[in-house]
Amino acid sequence: MRLPRPVLAAILVSLASPCFAEPSTAIAVNNPPAQQNSLVDMLALMSGHCKTLKVDGRPFACKTVAFAHDDKGRVNFAVAVDDPSDENHVVSFSGENGKRADDNSYELPVDRMLLNSKNRPKVDGLPVPAAQASIGTCRQTGNFAARKVNDVTCSATDSEGRTYELLFVSDGKPVSVRRIRKSSHSIQDPFK
Repeated sequence: MRLPRPVLAAILVSLASPCFAEPSTAIAVNNPPAQQNSLVDMLALMSGHCKTLKVDGRPFACKTVAFAHDDKGRVNFAVAVDDPSDENHVVSFSGENGKRADDNSYELPVDRMLLNSKNRPKVDGLPVPAAQASIGTCRQTGNFAARKVNDVTCSATDSEGRTYELLFVSDGKPVSVRRIRKSSHSIQDPFK
């Protein structure tokens, strides 16, 4: 699967820095941005469609879903939102300490929502996302090592009471996995 450069760039920027994507109407952020000097070391692009994508109760379609892991152990399930009014609209469910229950399932506790939009401040021409403290969970079924994901479900509620939901279903095409650099962080690697 090939993503247009602006979409891929927006996903990578939203994953490599503290993030917050805003829908077409701005969502206020009460959390100061966390300073984080981490880099994405693994990226998996999944092909399929979103049966459900809701941001603060508002339904959206999605362009693609990506799994990203950074060198400090943070994981993001990032969703490029199909928003005709904003090509930089990205919603990410973010957390640490994800676990595989078995070879075909992975669970991530979500501790922040990372959202990005065209209205965010820019660095090097790309919007810089912000983060909102949240509580939730993402579950992925399938096997990244075999490059097959069946679905991803996520739900979270942020500190302001806004809810976020995702149900992504694979179309059966192999997951595109990119290892960008070797991680020095000792966490459970969902790709093994």
